[in-house]
Amino acid sequence: MLDLRYASENLADVKAALARRGFDDVALLDRLGSLAEERREIITQVEALRQERNAASEAMAKVADKKSEEFQAKRDELRALGDEIKAGEARQAEVAEELEGILLNLPNLPHPETPNGLSEDDNVEMRVWGQKPSFDFEMRDHVEVGVGLGILDFERAAKLSGSRFVVLMGAGARLERALLQFMLDVHTTEHGYREVWPPVLVKDSAMLGTGQLPKFAKDSFRMAKEEEWEAQAEAQGHDLYLVPTAEVPLTNLHADEILAEADLPVAYTGYTACFRSEAGSYGKDTRGMIRVHQFDKVELVRFCHPDHGDRELDILTGHAESILQKLELHYRVVQLCAGDMGFAAQKSYDLEVWLPAQDTYREISSCSWFGDFQARRMKARFRPEQKGKPRLLHTLNGSGLAIGRTLVAILEQNQQADGSVSVPKALRPYMGGLERITAA
Repeated sequence: MLDLRYASENLADVKAALARRGFDDVALLDRLGSLAEERREIITQVEALRQERNAASEAMAKVADKKSEEFQAKRDELRALGDEIKAGEARQAEVAEELEGILLNLPNLPHPETPNGLSEDDNVEMRVWGQKPSFDFEMRDHVEVGVGLGILDFERAAKLSGSRFVVLMGAGARLERALLQFMLDVHTTEHGYREVWPPVLVKDSAMLGTGQLPKFAKDSFRMAKEEEWEAQAEAQGHDLYLVPTAEVPLTNLHADEILAEADLPVAYTGYTACFRSEAGSYGKDTRGMIRVHQFDKVELVRFCHPDHGDRELDILTGHAESILQKLELHYRVVQLCAGDMGFAAQKSYDLEVWLPAQDTYREISSCSWFGDFQARRMKARFRPEQKGKPRLLHTLNGSGLAIGRTLVAILEQNQQADGSVSVPKALRPYMGGLERITAA
């Protein structure tokens, strides 16, 4: 969430920054400016009325005759001032609620180093790792490879759950599990992340904290409840959502907390199943495992000092890249332009793995620096070593990696002429020494 004071006092700059993202609701931003001004005026007026009431109360206390007309007049004056204060406070609450609603729907301001542009065509390629695999046979996509080997079953998944689900069988299920454990081992033992196994059901406050709500409510799976459960939820004051990514529970671990500066940076990694309705992607990537409703992911989350965010983004991106390098998968890194970044991000790098059957690169990790955008929503702060006033943390996260898309890349980049798939050397210890996946 943007800082209200900065946004209202630098409205022209905010409009220009958000225009870089393609956000053009000028009327909404003007409304924010006028409401912020009204809020300041109300606060001043109410404070003046409180001072006037205090003075009137002191004056009334000095009147000796409590039945005199003077005493009655001063009592009436106090009541009138009290009514004015209540009206002012009520309006202040209304203005504050509307301001919060506006701020919750405004995306983050792009970092000055984020390139201009409004679509993925404007992203900037930073580097490429490895060579594109070449084949002397007719290559197949991951669906043909996986179904041919008997390790991917989309028909039975549709019978169980509907479209955009997959059942992994045999070596496919083991490969998914191997990737999960391999990624967590690398990030904990080599990169120093602390492993977390979080819930996959989270409160709406956690979704709000990282920016999934209210903007992406339609892409989220909210738990339906019977009447008894609905009443209980109302009593508890929250709804429950299936996590769209482990970013939500891991980042919210420090909501409403104050960390010590000496403990920064804090780094967590965790696995969760992830759930997304993909409401805005109708008809897109319907074949295979590229865009499904349930998928597995290992997430990387970092909390840092505001002065170190740029450096921490490079560190996090390098950690995600190391997984692809150890698996010997060809990929590239692109910096996202302002219009292609996620809602909460101010600077982002995407890792895009090569999928030869599609003859294109596809995102497998998005590594982002959010500044204090999420921390302000969560009230996640740190106390400077000089014991000064607590400051907002900066948060970062990235996939390390999306397991399903990694599996897809292995099936496509490592496919063999006989229909088998070579298991990356780094994964063989996790696969019981298996070097090649063949038809069951």
